[in-house]
Amino acid sequence: MNIMVFDVPASSGGALSILKDFYNEVKRNIDKYTNWFFVISTEELTEIDNIKAIRFPWIKKNWIHRLYFDFAVAPNLIKKYNIDKVLSFQNTIIPRVVVPQILYVHQSLPFVEYRFTFKENKLYWTYQNIIGKLIKQSIKKAEKVIVQTEWMKKACIEQTGIDSNKVKVILPKINFDIKKYFEANEASMKTFFFPAGAQSYKNHRIVIDACKKLKEQGIDDYKVIFTLNGDENNCISTLHDETKRLDLPIEFIGNISREDVFELYTKSILLFPSYIETFGLPMLEARLYKTIILASNCPFSREVLEGYENAYFFDPFNANELKILMEKLIIHEMGYKKPHEDIYSRLGNGWVCLLKELHNL
Repeated sequence: MNIMVFDVPASSGGALSILKDFYNEVKRNIDKYTNWFFVISTEELTEIDNIKAIRFPWIKKNWIHRLYFDFAVAPNLIKKYNIDKVLSFQNTIIPRVVVPQILYVHQSLPFVEYRFTFKENKLYWTYQNIIGKLIKQSIKKAEKVIVQTEWMKKACIEQTGIDSNKVKVILPKINFDIKKYFEANEASMKTFFFPAGAQSYKNHRIVIDACKKLKEQGIDDYKVIFTLNGDENNCISTLHDETKRLDLPIEFIGNISREDVFELYTKSILLFPSYIETFGLPMLEARLYKTIILASNCPFSREVLEGYENAYFFDPFNANELKILMEKLIIHEMGYKKPHEDIYSRLGNGWVCLLKELHNL
């Protein structure tokens, strides 16, 4: 059997993590009867007897190249290698082919309630109003659809009209061995950590506004850590300059390794003000580390953090709500609750489930 995996957009962040995690799972479960073909753009994947990596770096140049690849190159690849099944991590299926396809949907922009105007953000408006239509058409045509959360499953069903049995929820796999958990002490209860990229919906603005309100009350004996350089785009540059001008206790430490992120979960409080996510992996990771979490009051946050004793929610558009939660932690008005759960044992291995779905397709 020949299976082709398409993931040409993956070059950084969560998309690249998904690609690498699934590739490693395939390597661990390789069998002599299945040949795998990974179609990618920039990432280097090690080839072994049954796994071949096919790279198209030119796809990343612009949308014209990508459209040409999707409609001309990709269908020919399926014919060339006699592919029996396709797994697309690209949110859209490969057009003009008749082989069965499983579609992995991890782009939430077309499904969220918040709608961007063209003036506010041209790219996000395009994802919601143009690319979103292609994603929903692909959902209707795919033999099986994989999503990461129940809220995404519900949204896909409601907005496309497909049968609920066609959509399966598979949680992202967590690939680390936890040796040390969050420790509540004077330093950790006054350190706030937000590991996120520079997209506007990640909502760094509300954190800065909350810090400004704390400063107005004379509260400055705490620290906030952003995994940004401060010059990623005009919006982030403006925020960076504002924190320096107002002397806010915010550090821009730049991109850090996964290991450093995990270490910070053990000695800081997770901030997660993002209002658009499919899953919000840092929340699950921090929960596994038994960290205190301040999260946006959104469907994905409520789902990931359901039942967790150290999760607190705020309106992602109300800086005062976040400021109140931060203040209560800083002045010790709100403490740490020792979790009683063992959520790690309930997660399972989603990639094994996906492999089974492929083989049963």
